[in-house]
Amino acid sequence: MMTDLKKSDHPKRNTRDLINHAQSYFSAAHNQGLMALYATPGEGRAVDIIYDGQSVRRVIDFVRCSYLGLDNHPAIIEGAIDALKKYGTLHWSCARTRLNFAMLADLEERLSSLFQARVVTYTTVLAANMGALPIIASGHLTSGRKPLMVFDRHAHATLAFHKGTLALETRVETIPHNDMNALEDLCRANEAVAYICDGVYSMGGSAPIAELRTLQERYGLFLYIDDAHGVSIWGKTGEGFARSQLAGRLHERTIIAASLGKGFGASGGLLMLSTARQEELFRRYSVAHAFSASLNVAAIGAANASAQLHHTDVLAHRQAVLQANLAIFDDLIQTQQSGALLPIRTIHLGSEDRAVSVVRQMLDDGFYTSAIFFPTVAKGRAGVRVCLTASHDGADVRRLCEAISKS
Repeated sequence: MMTDLKKSDHPKRNTRDLINHAQSYFSAAHNQGLMALYATPGEGRAVDIIYDGQSVRRVIDFVRCSYLGLDNHPAIIEGAIDALKKYGTLHWSCARTRLNFAMLADLEERLSSLFQARVVTYTTVLAANMGALPIIASGHLTSGRKPLMVFDRHAHATLAFHKGTLALETRVETIPHNDMNALEDLCRANEAVAYICDGVYSMGGSAPIAELRTLQERYGLFLYIDDAHGVSIWGKTGEGFARSQLAGRLHERTIIAASLGKGFGASGGLLMLSTARQEELFRRYSVAHAFSASLNVAAIGAANASAQLHHTDVLAHRQAVLQANLAIFDDLIQTQQSGALLPIRTIHLGSEDRAVSVVRQMLDDGFYTSAIFFPTVAKGRAGVRVCLTASHDGADVRRLCEAISKS
């Protein structure tokens, strides 16, 4: 019940105002052939696209988030195909509380070993977040006390979207990005606090994991970290940006969400949990688990193959190539993320019109990057996002930097 909440404590959705403000930017990007493109893959990061009614054109893609280039690795493709052949079906339309593919149990066991946690898989990270956050808000993971749910202002849209739902269960607040002083003030003033953030932020930067651990030890802070962009590119077994800094057994007041796409190179999402009771709660009461279907067979086969690759030299080699490409980029283009060991670079241009114009010019030069503008970033902070991967050729990275510099 929420009878003790003031009206102002309820987060308000502003979808109408958001659309009214952003639609001109989206329309401009669509009209310039920069969004919702269709393509077929080529070698490495090349894709063949059609835009402006022209014939097929090959460009180098700096949009996809497969940071290690595993999404087209032969072993992962073969894993998907072999799984389909073995099971003779793609999908079971059945809630997971009823029936699951046997190979899914093998995958979750393999991932649990890889990440040193109890892993529950989901079809997407969005589904994982949707299923997890209400359970945290219920107080079942915080000694029966419903926690204040505190969101980092830059928390991904797939996290922030759920604020309204959570406000029906408990109080919800949003604090400035990575403001640990504000978070500590809330920890002092409330019996239970849960902090929701990204591990690696989709527009660059990362969460201060060491400081968050200190607050957890001092106040019992519950941490929910969406590390979709950090998995595989970081850690000896690709455990990710957040998990690699939380050595040993995962704390019972920490949950990490992660992607089986992006750096991992397959498809789907997961949660890293710490206790048998947590796993029981999530398998029984997480909406996206209890009332929806599992990963399809091809995705399970691909993820199993990727998990095996994570125990080979392939992982370390691709992590090293990614870092080499980041070094090339940082040597030629200065951004707020220069020198960071994370693969996202953003170039702020200020004007939305300029962002669209620059990205269109780079597309004409043979490079597909992302035009970013409100609501993805704050008003007046429009620009270009570049996703670097281990599959990019160093020469292509240099040519991209030349195109950026002349734009």
